[in-house]
Amino acid sequence: MSSFIGSIDQGTTSSRFLIFDSKGTLVTYHQVEFPQYYPNPGWIEHDPTDLLETVYKCIEEALKKFVKMGNAITDIKAIGITNQRETTLVWDKQTGKPLYNAIVWCDVRTHDLVHELTAKSELGVNALKEVCGLPISTYFSAVKLKWLLDNVPAVKEAHEKETILMGNVDTWLIYNLTGGIDGGMFLTDVTNASRTMLMDIKKLQWSEQSLKFFGIKKCALPQIYSSSEKYGDIKITDLAGIPIAGVLGDQQSALVGQKCFRRGEVKNTYGTGCFMLFNTGTDPVISKSGLLTTVGYKFGKEDTVYALEGSIAVAGSAIKWVRDNLCIINETHEINNLAASVKDTGGVYFVTAFSGLFAPYWRDDARGCIVGITQYTNKSHIARATLEAACFQTRAILDAMNSDSGHPLTSLKVDGGMTNSDICMQIQADILRINVDRPAMKETTALGAAMAAGLAVGIWKSLSELDEVNSKDRTTFFS
Repeated sequence: MSSFIGSIDQGTTSSRFLIFDSKGTLVTYHQVEFPQYYPNPGWIEHDPTDLLETVYKCIEEALKKFVKMGNAITDIKAIGITNQRETTLVWDKQTGKPLYNAIVWCDVRTHDLVHELTAKSELGVNALKEVCGLPISTYFSAVKLKWLLDNVPAVKEAHEKETILMGNVDTWLIYNLTGGIDGGMFLTDVTNASRTMLMDIKKLQWSEQSLKFFGIKKCALPQIYSSSEKYGDIKITDLAGIPIAGVLGDQQSALVGQKCFRRGEVKNTYGTGCFMLFNTGTDPVISKSGLLTTVGYKFGKEDTVYALEGSIAVAGSAIKWVRDNLCIINETHEINNLAASVKDTGGVYFVTAFSGLFAPYWRDDARGCIVGITQYTNKSHIARATLEAACFQTRAILDAMNSDSGHPLTSLKVDGGMTNSDICMQIQADILRINVDRPAMKETTALGAAMAAGLAVGIWKSLSELDEVNSKDRTTFFS
């Protein structure tokens, strides 16, 4: 009998449900975009109901395609979940209803709050870095939760009455898929928990020091599990009865999907933002170069694997901005032909600091700018500068990783939407001066969650059995 694994990939702009076979081959999928809400400058929100409904729709439509191919839903042995990280939700455990919209990871409304919090400690932004591996930033969940407690009366009241549930997107999805107010499971995995600023990076438990710092009650937070184990069965949708068995934040899921299982291996995902993760092994490395210390993955009772991460807030979203705001292209893929039509940018540089600058600078006061414009400049130069923006920021992160690790990297595994552009990946190889390695099947984020789930239910017995998964027809861009 054939065995398949489903993967829910809930991202910043769309939700997807993908089905893989036991060889890691993508069988079918469905994708649905959902609205973005911008109530004020720098604010970005999602309606939590949109996240759920689009996930349900994707499951329904993908399963229709799967059954039409001659398969049975019962052939799917487990479900993995991967999700946009740091995006923060609060809901009432008595009603199951959201108390506010989800505050998205790149939202910068907490700019002033960050400065208030950093003033509380002599260590400034690094007040909790030894505990959680992260600087105080608008990026992470705890600052968003603190803002909600301070500014939304319904959230404050529910927190005081201890009727509030707080979590990231993974927790919201699992809670609802497993029954909601009717016995829904309230949990997260170590990778998502490591993005909150509330988890002790070494103990893998909620930190009393962090909770006190932000004024958050422990009872409001989900239980922390590994990234690969049977958490419980789905109770709704046509997947009812199938276990959720893998959960990974999207960038850690891509690390797994790229099979960066050995210390020193690195992947970079070019999506809405851009995220590079460096496997540092079983010991957390506290960066001295502006990088983040995060959990890479933890499979069941196996040792925790850590990573250094460099995060870029804007990558693919800059291309959408060029399309929707500058209107120099009609479709995102058109940027490639424009960029290829010129040999360089003609001296134009694009700093895509729409939400400040993340690693290694951590400047939430930075703003985007296009410089070097002359009468010679045309839309092709701006198009090429848009691609170069993500590539130059990736170079800054690579330099920081080389500094922290002491071992210069020689190759970079890549995935994500922007990697479909050959010219972008060649520019990246030229700027990094190392080879760039792209898989033929680029859905590595969803594949990573499927791998975690498959390992938990025995579809794969060990990491060595994954060696041949998604290994054929890779493309190398030489420096």
